[in-house]
Amino acid sequence: MDMLNRSPALRRSWTARLLSAASAAALSLALISGAALALPPVGDRAPNARVEDADGRELQLKALRGKPILIVYEDKDSATQNQSFKDALAKLAKGDRYRKTIALAAVADVSSYDFWPVKGFVKDAIREESQKVGATIYCDWDGTFREAYRLRRGISNVILVGKNGQVLFAAEGKLKPEAQTKLLDLLRKEVEG
Repeated sequence: MDMLNRSPALRRSWTARLLSAASAAALSLALISGAALALPPVGDRAPNARVEDADGRELQLKALRGKPILIVYEDKDSATQNQSFKDALAKLAKGDRYRKTIALAAVADVSSYDFWPVKGFVKDAIREESQKVGATIYCDWDGTFREAYRLRRGISNVILVGKNGQVLFAAEGKLKPEAQTKLLDLLRKEVEG
């Protein structure tokens, strides 16, 4: 150590190696943590989680078992990320068969707004948006839904749970066309058999 105190070049080299090792360790930890917080794997049993609508009516996902459940989890910044998928879904849902058979759980991550008076304004905005889209939008006020499904904040998350309660599809971020096609095919298969 005495040599490090006398030689600035040696100290910089040692510091650079230490920082490099620390960065590698941090990256490894981030990758391990990311894997631990990944979406629920296809084939796993979907966890039960609860959310509520803007009027405080609770929805527990276990109450929807026996129907295919399409979960779309977004926040205000990611709401348009999968608009093309939502448009395709809206076309599919025009028929009563799909509308009555598929349980849609549109969930908004509003955990950043769980304080007075902002919460009231957010509830009003959620009610208005629910009317606009013709579907109930549920609120995740405390992030417990996000944690139960191991979702990441700030991006669109789409999960399909089959009638048997198992995860059939899970993706985050903007869905590529082939992923959209796969998801819509899985939905058709769940509805039409």
